[in-house]
Parts: sequence; structure tokens; C-alpha cells
Amino acid sequence: LDVDTVVDAKCSECGSSLAFGETTQLYLEISKLTSELTEYLNDHKKWRKNAIAFTKRYIDEGLRDRAITRDLDWGIDVPKAGYENKKIYIWAENVLGYLSASAILCAERNIPFVELFGADAGPGAGGNAGANANARHYYVHGKDNIPFHTIILPSLLLAHGGGFCGGFHLPDDIISSEYLTLERRKISTSQNWAVWARDIIDRYNPDALRYFFIANGPEKRDTDFSWREFVERNNNELLGAYGNFVHRTLSFITKYQGGAVPEAEANSELQKRITAAFGVIGRKIEDGHLNDALDDAFELVRFGNKYFDSGEPWKTRKENEIECGATIFNCVQLIANLAVLLEPFLPFSSAKIRGWFHIDNSWEVKSIPVGFCIPAPEILFERLDKKVAEDEVAKLLSQKTV
Repeated sequence: LDVDTVVDAKCSECGSSLAFGETTQLYLEISKLTSELTEYLNDHKKWRKNAIAFTKRYIDEGLRDRAITRDLDWGIDVPKAGYENKKIYIWAENVLGYLSASAILCAERNIPFVELFGADAGPGAGGNAGANANARHYYVHGKDNIPFHTIILPSLLLAHGGGFCGGFHLPDDIISSEYLTLERRKISTSQNWAVWARDIIDRYNPDALRYFFIANGPEKRDTDFSWREFVERNNNELLGAYGNFVHRTLSFITKYQGGAVPEAEANSELQKRITAAFGVIGRKIEDGHLNDALDDAFELVRFGNKYFDSGEPWKTRKENEIECGATIFNCVQLIANLAVLLEPFLPFSSAKIRGWFHIDNSWEVKSIPVGFCIPAPEILFERLDKKVAEDEVAKLLSQKTV
């Protein structure tokens, strides 16, 4: 809504009528950077679809210069004579805060700033091109903030030129999410229609919350946070699939095999799957495709349950001890590696399993030796009663304000 279209506009605080006047502001000439920004966009075809579409639309419609100062009495001062009564536009100084914060961190850790923010090949590169070949910048935000990270920030960095550290490193990965609603309504903190982390973190397993928010995250489309679905996915996927696979395998060892990993050889098919998973899941995490990476990890969980069921160790422990040992041995290998593969998503349960197996979280295939003694397993995830969803929705409705 443009202010000049409001009929009889008045200040909501003092009631005075709106008055128009002339003012002078400083502008960022984005229009002069069209070719550089177009090249920049074309070099990042792996961005999420919304980031590519939003940025392309802005460029195709014709980039407009942006005023980066405001007539305000609060904010960051403008370091230019004659502009002492103005402040820098918040979305100009906000995004440059990435550089300020990074500079402080580099100083604290004795890291040359150029290694983190010096320009590499492409738009903005200068004399130090390639100095930060190992740096990769991720910008995580909602889709309404895409232009600030793909147009405004790159324009500010490009416009600065190459005088300092040969130019600046432009954003690499734009992790721009779609919208998330709550029980099919728009989230509103002012109306108290929201789920507050401080209110739920003590009532629910943090891994259960992390799992649902990632598995149900709005990466490719708008999604909804539903307490009913949260309960169902906790019970069916975390508890019913992953937790069940871990518990029945380790409980079997405790109950029937003296608490030690039985003697057997690694299943070649399973080892190929595990090895491939580290590469595939790792790349998807690095590219910001967390939904797909988590689903791939749980595909291994589902495979593990099928492998356990097809091996029927509850039968073979009496009929064929060698076959029984092979089934359990290979399930142990899979569980140990799942603990590492799932650590980025489920760090608390993964830490428990790694503790049982005495393994670290380095991103590589793990192997648990024959005879390794496993402590009596603990429950990783608790079943949630369906009434939980009803109670949480009722609480939402009771706290909502108009």
C-alpha cells in the first residue's frame, strides 16, 4: 500500500495529518549492475526454484535503483558530510552485518578475513580471486527475503569494487524456504498464534521436534505444522521405524547373545548402501536439500527393518546360529552408521548410540568389531498419546488474541 493512496491519512500515534515534502537520499545504482547480476544468477543454477524465479523476475522487470538512506532519528549513521540527520536503510546495513560479524569472528580466531570474504572467480573477482577457494557461504531465510540476498547484498558488494581484498565473495547458496503455517493458519506472534520453542523444548524430545520440522519443512512448497501430524510421525517414523530397529537389534544381542556383537562377515550389498549413503546424503546436506537427505537416511532405516525381518533371527537363533549372527552383525553395522548419517538431524539420539558403540561422528563408514560388548539399550523415543495433539491445539486456541 503506497502512502499517497490513503485517503485522509493520519499518524496512528499523534493523529496529525500526513504531509509530503522533498528530501534527498543516497541511492545504490543497481540498474548499472544488470549484466553482473544476470551473470551471477546464471552461475547459480542449483539455487532453490523460488530463489531463481524471484531473482530472474526482478532482473527481467528492470532493476531499479534503491534508496539506502532514510530520514529517521534512529539507526546507523551515514558516514558522509551533509547527511548527519539521516540513517542507513535497515536492509542495507542488515545484510552488510554478515561481513561485520564475520570480521569480528576472523579476528577472534586469527583467520585472515580475505580467506572468508575475498572474491573468487566470477562477478566481483579482483586481484585476490581464488583466495577463499575453500569458503562456501550459505544464506538461510524465508522466500520474502530472497531479493535482499540475491540482489541487494550482491549489488552492495559488487558496487564496492575490488579495492579491498580484491572484491568480495558473493552468496553461494540461497536456502530460501516457502511459508510455514500453524494448524492451517498464518503464524502471528502479535495474536499469539505461534509455537514458542521455550514452551515445548522441555515437554518433547528435541530430536522429535527437529525431525518433524526438517521432514515437514517448507523447502519446495508451503507446509503446515500440525500437532496431529507431529504425533503421528513421531510414533510411526521415529519410534516405529528408527527407534524400533535400534531397540530390537540391540535388545536381541543383550537377551540372546551375551551382549556382544556376534561373529559374522559384512554383507556386501549392505556395505555398498552404507558407503553410497555417505556420499549422497553428504552432498544433499551441503546443497541445502535437507528434506531429501533425511528421507534418504530413513530409506536406510526402512531397509534395515526389512533386512531384520527377512533374516528372522528369532527363528534362526535356534535353527541356524551362523545365519542369525550374520543378520544381527550387519544390523549393528547399519545402526552405527545411521547414528553418524542422522547426527546432523537427530544429534541427541545419535550421541547416545555413538556412546554405546564408542565411535566418533566423523563423516565416514564405521565398523563395529566382532565381540564388542554393547550396554543394555535405552529407549530413544517415547510414544506420544493422540491426546497430546488435542491438548496443544486447545492451548493454542485459548492463548490466541484478536
